[in-house]
Amino acid sequence: MPLHYGSAPAWLFSRMRALAQGIILLMSEEFGPDEFISKMSDPVWFQAFGCLLGFDWHSSGLTTTVCGAVKEALNGIGEDTGIYAAGGKGGTSRRAPAEIERKASEEGLDVERLIYASRMSAKVDSSAVQDGYQIYHHMFFFTKRGKWAVVQQGMNTLNGMARRYHWLSERIDDFTCEPHAAVCCDSRGEILNMVARESREAQVTCASISCEKPEKVVRQLENIKTLVMPERHQIYSGDINPERLESILLKTYERQPENFEILLGMKGVGPKTIRALALVSELVYEEPVSRRDPARFSFAHGGKDGYPYPVDRKTYDSSIEFLEKAVRQTHVGRTEKLDALKRLRNFDHLL
Repeated sequence: MPLHYGSAPAWLFSRMRALAQGIILLMSEEFGPDEFISKMSDPVWFQAFGCLLGFDWHSSGLTTTVCGAVKEALNGIGEDTGIYAAGGKGGTSRRAPAEIERKASEEGLDVERLIYASRMSAKVDSSAVQDGYQIYHHMFFFTKRGKWAVVQQGMNTLNGMARRYHWLSERIDDFTCEPHAAVCCDSRGEILNMVARESREAQVTCASISCEKPEKVVRQLENIKTLVMPERHQIYSGDINPERLESILLKTYERQPENFEILLGMKGVGPKTIRALALVSELVYEEPVSRRDPARFSFAHGGKDGYPYPVDRKTYDSSIEFLEKAVRQTHVGRTEKLDALKRLRNFDHLL
């Protein structure tokens, strides 16, 4: 999405908040709060939702404004719907843990688990996926049953674009292996992707390196700085300052992280530390890291030719069932209702 600055006018935002509140109330009543959370993790649905609320369909502001309108809408109906929101844009995003704790405690939920999910999703997209987009917006949605979703966005001032990251709790088995529900951006490139499946061995190596004595790792980095880096390499020796990294490496050495997720979650371990460890992993231990960009074009159900992936029949059937239920609940005549259901069922037969 093009990176746009500014904010929605008050007259529009107040209406967006009111309409969002009505839609959330309707969806939570008809389909339950978990369904709304799932929809927020769907980039196609989210974009359509923003259009429905009347915001610019193709700008970075859609993400931040829609999330802001939803959060304010939930402030008045959270108790009724069982849906809560925490975080936001800029400095507001840093209040997410406190906001999660307050609402989750009231519902008797596992506060630490939810706060960990919020922090790790942000850490992955700021440090483990180094794609040139700086995270500046983080919104965490959760229900009284503990289901959660994240919508966060990063900006790249060089290309003037924004990139949106979607997460959904039920899709995550491992925070460090293909954890995203979707990553959306029109601009793709070669990046450092430490949560790609093909980076698994490099993760193990990085965690192992972080447990070594700092002076050994610093010595390896100093040696690397004298090498001529290949043009394809996304990690440059000039980006690495061994002396500054030594204090962080001392912390990892003392902590002895058991795996990459624990390493990534440590305070002070940021993009530069991960880049340095990835560099040592690849050039010293010959464990390559992935440069596959996780961003993709948004397809709801896949494509018949297998691009960007084969048709997901389970998701497709779920969408049809969702629509069928919606049609049943509408106040239309019996004949019109049966005709509508028949048309939907025909789509199912085509699969």
